Amino acid sequence: MFVRRLSIQRVDVEGAQHACPLRWIDSFAMRNFTNDAVFDDTLPIADGLLEAGSRVPLDRLQPAMEDWFRRKGYLKPDEQLEITEILSRGAGATRDLP
Repeated sequence: MFVRRLSIQRVDVEGAQHACPLRWIDSFAMRNFTNDAVFDDTLPIADGLLEAGSRVPLDRLQPAMEDWFRRKGYLKPDEQLEITEILSRGAGATRDLP
């Protein structure tokens, strides 16, 4: 079910990346269990890591998660959220999501 592993990073004003705490990611995932079924196939697994099913639209995940983090006060106005798909070992790299 969870075929993709995603890196969830907060990018500060200087461009430094910080793994988003598990509690932030879990807050987003739990909200979406009842409010937006498209994100139901997500599983927070650690600070900065989220597993997602193939039906989760990655082009909608980043703006939805960033909006939720801003409304909760997790992200400052000058910070951004970066979501990167971690490719399998065979592929050997990561891919930034649009």
